Amino acid sequence: MKQKVSIPSDAVHLEGELTIPEHATGIVLFVHGSGSSHLSPRNQFVAGALQNLGLATLLFDLLTEEEAAERENVFDIDFLAHRLSDATRWLLRRADTRDYPLGYFGASTGAAAALVAAAQDKNIAAVVSRGGRPDLAIRQLAGVRAPTLLIVGGHDFGVIELNEKAYRVLRCEKLLKIVPGATHLFEEPGALEQVSGLAGNWFKRHLREPETANSETDHPIVYTDRTAAGRMLARRLMSYADTDVVVLGIPRGGVPVAKEIAGALGAPLDIIVARKLGAPGQTELGIGAIVDGDHPSAIFNWETIYRLGVSEDYVDAEMSRQLQEVKRREAAYRNGRSAIPLAGKTVILVDDGIATGASVRAALRGVRRRQPGRIVLATPVAPPETIEALRGDADEIVCLETPADFFAVGQFYRDFRQVSDDQVKAILSEESSAASSEALGE
Repeated sequence: MKQKVSIPSDAVHLEGELTIPEHATGIVLFVHGSGSSHLSPRNQFVAGALQNLGLATLLFDLLTEEEAAERENVFDIDFLAHRLSDATRWLLRRADTRDYPLGYFGASTGAAAALVAAAQDKNIAAVVSRGGRPDLAIRQLAGVRAPTLLIVGGHDFGVIELNEKAYRVLRCEKLLKIVPGATHLFEEPGALEQVSGLAGNWFKRHLREPETANSETDHPIVYTDRTAAGRMLARRLMSYADTDVVVLGIPRGGVPVAKEIAGALGAPLDIIVARKLGAPGQTELGIGAIVDGDHPSAIFNWETIYRLGVSEDYVDAEMSRQLQEVKRREAAYRNGRSAIPLAGKTVILVDDGIATGASVRAALRGVRRRQPGRIVLATPVAPPETIEALRGDADEIVCLETPADFFAVGQFYRDFRQVSDDQVKAILSEESSAASSEALGE
């Protein structure tokens, strides 16, 4: 399916062409260089090759005709990266493209814009640079996490050295490939075919969901780890980017997932600590849950309490014990930082998975007492009956998988190692430092 598109950015619309082959496995955004457009025959050639491999493509103009006439705009890498990010968010808001893994293909100065945008957006799964100027993004290169392929012509003297310099700075998975005999525009016979082959192999390798099982068996997703789950979940939440939103992770496992979402949305990250109330002699059996706040909030599983004959004195003592632990953890995790105000904001509450939902329900009610404008519950996996039971506690629920054969959250992760207190502290400290630097304009 090929269609003309108009992408809103700032006060203008960017014209382009979106092509989605049947059974596409990912989507590549093309970022052309100076003096070019989305009609560039070279990018059109590579796009056609990627489409034949089952990859969707978006070719679009980063500047309007009037903007392109001002020469300084053509070389304003940060501005071009901003336009690319707008196009990325536009794709993530469309029902027919939001679930695809994303890649960038940049040429010349467009490659620098692609790398700057990728450094700012953890959702980007791969970057390819053709005859690019990655040196123009040198300050951001160390922050690029997406696997990056640099393709340079063997006779593109000067640009080869610039790519070698950039290659040394990159800290992600990376590869530098030189096409023998090719010049900057790869006009030599067979040169663009080599570029297309290299780019196609790179994107097919990285624009896929390694977390997914064989779709023919209709098995639920098995996530590589919490980071991968967070990235997938973030794609479903991009409509909240650039809004007044706060992301809350439930320690400990929910915090690495929440970190990825906060990073993708450009939102602040905080925590809310909920603790299970354990049954007498069976601490793993929950009789309720409690969460701290100006007025601590607790919920109870009265059926279990009555069935086990749990006394009121035990419940009070268990609440007091767990509330002390909640306060201890919050103080330790925040390390003197104040909780982020939630009044009037959209709050996205995140956990790495939900089983019975008792702790999550307590957390939701604790959040509600802080008077947010909207509460969104986000989790990679939960049983369908738990999600239905929680619908009255959240304004919206985003859950990627609701398998009927749910036994434990860990069965849906390849790596489900316990998250430590130190890891939670490090994540929150890192996010707080980044937010402070951004506020100071550093």
